Amino acid sequence: MSTNATSHRIRSITVIGGFLDGAQFDLSDGLNCFIGARGTGKTTALELVRFALDALPVRDAEVTERRRIESLVGRNLDGGQVHVGIETKEGLGFVVSRAWGEEPLVLTRDGNATDMTLKAGSIFRADIFSQNEVERIANETASQLELLDSFEAETIAEMNGQLKQVRASLETNAAQIIPLEHQIAAMTEQLRSLPAVEAKLQAYAASDGENADEINRAHGHKAVRDREQRIASGVAESLGEMRQKLSLFHGRLQERIEGTVDQEMTEGPNGKTVQAICREIDSCGNDLDDLLQRAEARIATAEQSIGGLAHELNLAHKGQELAFRKLMARHQEAQGQAAERTRLEKARNDLLARRRKRDELQHRLVSLKKERQCQLQQLSELQDRRFAVRKSVAERINNALSPAIRVHMIQFGNPELYQRLLETALRGARIKHGIVAGKLVTAFWPSELSKLVAQRDVEALVDRAELNSEQAEKVITALGTSEVLFGLETVELLDQPKIELRDGNAYKDCATLSTGQKCTAILPILLMDSDRPLLIDQPEDNLDNRFIFEAVVDSIRKIKPRRQLIFVTHNPNIPVLGDAEKVFVLDSNGSAARKANEGSVDRCKADIVTLLEGGEEAFKRRKARYAY
Repeated sequence: MSTNATSHRIRSITVIGGFLDGAQFDLSDGLNCFIGARGTGKTTALELVRFALDALPVRDAEVTERRRIESLVGRNLDGGQVHVGIETKEGLGFVVSRAWGEEPLVLTRDGNATDMTLKAGSIFRADIFSQNEVERIANETASQLELLDSFEAETIAEMNGQLKQVRASLETNAAQIIPLEHQIAAMTEQLRSLPAVEAKLQAYAASDGENADEINRAHGHKAVRDREQRIASGVAESLGEMRQKLSLFHGRLQERIEGTVDQEMTEGPNGKTVQAICREIDSCGNDLDDLLQRAEARIATAEQSIGGLAHELNLAHKGQELAFRKLMARHQEAQGQAAERTRLEKARNDLLARRRKRDELQHRLVSLKKERQCQLQQLSELQDRRFAVRKSVAERINNALSPAIRVHMIQFGNPELYQRLLETALRGARIKHGIVAGKLVTAFWPSELSKLVAQRDVEALVDRAELNSEQAEKVITALGTSEVLFGLETVELLDQPKIELRDGNAYKDCATLSTGQKCTAILPILLMDSDRPLLIDQPEDNLDNRFIFEAVVDSIRKIKPRRQLIFVTHNPNIPVLGDAEKVFVLDSNGSAARKANEGSVDRCKADIVTLLEGGEEAFKRRKARYAY
């Protein structure tokens, strides 16, 4: 068990099958170095750990790197498996076992399966960087942000999860609002004829005559009968649809498992469990079918009752309609208008029903928009909280590495996703969409642009984004859909880290540095305090020996009592001057690799001299040449 129960540790690496078949590496708490000639499996050992711990790159921009690692692992594991012994910072020990094409299994120390998972680093995390990945971090803003987030991984992961949930809620909200808006717009258009219909009916009702009141009252009753008939037939139709839909679910649950369970499963080593699952599905399915039958029976009872009431209502309507016709027959002028007036009453009833439905939808729309504003506020607050955490990480790095390295965090400083959204929306608008999108990004925050487009504020687009009026009109047309406007409300402006290296009396942005300077800026950040093991393939890449001696080795010696380090290296300064607790020497015959030696620097001195110094004779000649 670890003497330091505040940090995660990798205890061992065991490979079964493939290029490193039979290799067993028992790691120390401090500095571990893998050395050997090229092609002896050093990189493979590190990438096997990465594979076992399910820590391969996941971002879209890292697809090529992920495929490279998967190809390396698949080729060298060759159908075998790797076991990685781990110990959590709480002192709990597990073994992670993974075979090619399978998910990792988390086992107890004695090899029994657990229900634990490595997803989201819930029990164990390690920082693993492949060869040249330090340089890639220096070149990619997204990788730098990921690096800084790793210092508060659990907090950031929790916030990212919350942000994901809020964004999902906003997407659901938009998916509800957009069709509602379309329905309301269509109904509003249809309701344009309502005032004209009501005006015509009012004109009929205002006709003079000694029986005008009686005739108007009769027409009013006829209009009510039409609405009553609509209710009766509508309810009957709804009940019938509901009963039909329920009938489709009979036996559905049992069908989901039928045909998927066979005799080989039920009689196999897990047959009892499989049979128990089948029994539970059958029991649940039978209970659900019983409930469905009861629901259908209740609906049938309601249909029968309402059918009787509808028949009663229909008979009443027929008698009332007969009285209406007799009344119209006594008044010739009213009889001539009756057909048109009845048609208008039906049209009015239909439009009033639509208006009631539209009012219901508008009420629902108002509620959804209020809900959306609350969600947007929640999104903003979470983004601010996450930025505060990131800013504190930058301050921690500055306190540790100043004045050599300086880190700033710029909230919403990376508009990449915003630019991409605008370019996509403007494509096809017959303007230079990339240039116009860039101007809009520079001139407006997304939410601000959304409001201006919704208001059709051409003048603001012309004045602030320096567009001409024709371009502004096309922008408003292209961005004016609800889908794009909602997208502008929620598009993420990424926080942007700015890592700078002091060069003389000035600080230079990482993006402007040489390859060696970039690695000089990033590697000290990787070597800071953390509760996670740090694995790097050739951390010395692109670094001069002076920096390795003055900065890297010093950082290693300071940090290794508190953090486990596992390096693949060709530089003797790292294991020797870093005083590695464990050196693993790998050798290969071309078709298989083996562990040729392991132990302290003293034990592996001959291998270090031969492999990293060029041999004893070369080492002595350099010493003589330098006159030391």
